[in-house]
Amino acid sequence: MKNLKALRLILILLTSLSLAACAIHQRTPVSMMPKPDEKEIEKPDQALLVANERFLFWTSPALYALEKREGIWRQVFDPMKAVIGKNGFAPPGEKREGDGRTPTGTFRLNLAFGYASQAGTRMPYRQANSDDLWVDDPKSPDYNRWVKQSETQAASYEKMKRDDDQYKYGVVIEYNTGPVIPGYGSAIFLHVWKAPGSPTAGCVAVSEEDIVKILGWLDPAAHPVIFINPD
Repeated sequence: MKNLKALRLILILLTSLSLAACAIHQRTPVSMMPKPDEKEIEKPDQALLVANERFLFWTSPALYALEKREGIWRQVFDPMKAVIGKNGFAPPGEKREGDGRTPTGTFRLNLAFGYASQAGTRMPYRQANSDDLWVDDPKSPDYNRWVKQSETQAASYEKMKRDDDQYKYGVVIEYNTGPVIPGYGSAIFLHVWKAPGSPTAGCVAVSEEDIVKILGWLDPAAHPVIFINPD
């Protein structure tokens, strides 16, 4: 049964990779764009898969870490419990600012962040200080960007150094970053959950123990991505 489950995960991963590769080369006007990111995704050798784990009468999100070794995708860690947006997954292309949904799709992982000056990761890392903001004002030219408070006139933003530990460790999910489309959603991260079972505003969150494990495993040379695919 465990081998069948692993095979299912790998099949989902390979299908997602194929669909993403096809979508990357389709150039669509912004007004008709089904996805917000067009930058080419390098062939990944590391992937996080966020999918629904099915039980008897309910489903619950889970996160799987997969790595390609000698051309074969393998599961690296045991499945990790995860939480997503309070209103569930947004179908591809339907994520909007403030809707409380987690976007579905394939996104790069390029930057880790946290409260400490450094973290145990090979990923590019940025410390979050008290004057660091992530802009969620669709009318601002800084929309969906990390800026200093003195650098923006945005009417709405999120502090990157919160009063809680939810951003103590995190990774930026490169959703709606290339190009940035106003209103399509902002500040989508993988971060520490508030509590087990407590949903996010649209991010993916796991326990602090698990995200520390993920950060230690991620390698920029492997072009890591995250596949958010509820099915």
